[in-house]
Amino acid sequence: MRTALRWLVALAMLIGISGTTATGAATAAEPDIKERLLAIPGMSLVEEKPYTGYRYFVLNYTQPVDHRNPRKGTFQQRLTVLHKDTARPTVFQTSGYNVSTNPGRSEPTRIVDGNQVSMEYRFFTPSRPAPADWSKLTIWQAASDQHRIFQALNGIYAGNWLATGGSKGGMTATYYERFYPRDMDGVVAYVAPNDVVNDEDSAYDRFFRNVGTEECRTALENVEREALKRRTALSAKYQAYADAEGYTFTTTGSLDKSFEATVLDLAWGFWQYSTAADCADVPVAATASDQELYDYVDAIAGWSFYTDQGLAPYTPYYYQAGTQLGAPTIRQPHLSGLTRYGYQPPRTFVPREIPMRFDRGAMRDVDRWVQRNATRMLFVYGENDPWGAERFRPGRHTDDAYVFTAPGANHGANVAGLVPAEREKATAEILQWAGLPAAAVAEAAPLARYDAALDRQPVEREMTLRP
Repeated sequence: MRTALRWLVALAMLIGISGTTATGAATAAEPDIKERLLAIPGMSLVEEKPYTGYRYFVLNYTQPVDHRNPRKGTFQQRLTVLHKDTARPTVFQTSGYNVSTNPGRSEPTRIVDGNQVSMEYRFFTPSRPAPADWSKLTIWQAASDQHRIFQALNGIYAGNWLATGGSKGGMTATYYERFYPRDMDGVVAYVAPNDVVNDEDSAYDRFFRNVGTEECRTALENVEREALKRRTALSAKYQAYADAEGYTFTTTGSLDKSFEATVLDLAWGFWQYSTAADCADVPVAATASDQELYDYVDAIAGWSFYTDQGLAPYTPYYYQAGTQLGAPTIRQPHLSGLTRYGYQPPRTFVPREIPMRFDRGAMRDVDRWVQRNATRMLFVYGENDPWGAERFRPGRHTDDAYVFTAPGANHGANVAGLVPAEREKATAEILQWAGLPAAAVAEAAPLARYDAALDRQPVEREMTLRP
């Protein structure tokens, strides 16, 4: 895996003869980093944004719509490069959704004090082919996008590479490793669901029977029940809100379907984004006014997200959930007799003109590969995050693969939130996979100082049921 070249890069790092400075400024021996990036065939500049200690570029890269048949057309895929030094390790980060065009560091980037490449997932606008052939939105096609970007940039960033991402980004990093296991030197996947058998979701039911305290679970269930009992009054408020904002309900088919989907997401949304301390804020359902109930559901589940306008940005996710990734269906016996539609499948949230057919083998293939072949892979989950109920589990005979759980953490779980022994172990592994000197590995601490602007990356609170 480019071993000889990486030894030379490591030697350069140790004796200080790299061609760029720590701030990314070029020497006379090496062209400016922007020139090098734009010399890559198919790469174009959208903008460069200044940030102290780095160069930050928003770029477009020409990708084939179909990697199996590149002659079928191309599209422009957006990516960003947070450049520090070509001699440093590089972290390949993806959220599995849109890419942020503002500078930010993933946790592994800070740990290794490296460069970061961030990719926008195909079919999330503006990285969508026109016309959109939705059959080309698959985990293999997306992994192949990532592979081509790696190949294009590896000539510039020749040190070790790590793949990372949170939630759907953690899934993406895992799928990339499954299809292109020779590209990366390590994978750090955060809060990545693993829905192996789409129709078997009992793990989620067990999670909701045991998470938090009985008092908190009961309070949330009571709010859900009361909201459905007051469907007429709360739906009138929802309609008034939709009329004022210009929201419509063509995709789900009715305001009533969107209303119920929002209410049924309440407990899930609470545990995904809140903590046990927030249980104190759950209203007493029986004595809460209509407005108090309406406002609380809005704060946790978000009335806008099952509108056409709220769903549209996430059509690619719901399409993938309904064709390959799978989606949870949880039992809610406390709502017996009150629901009309139950937990609604991804098909409900995708426009009907887009055809969908589920591939039952896709996740089984990935799960089987992880169980048998996971190497230099780290999975981090949150104890109180519902998405961790179905998770990746490398098999006994895999090498250098770990699954750690952050106590009390939600969907924002990270290495920093692990218990001390696991935090040190995870940090040391990340540093080692990045090819950094033994002294840094032994220290087992992030190499870059915390930067509030770069590193304060809160979990993006999107109330729709998605990872």
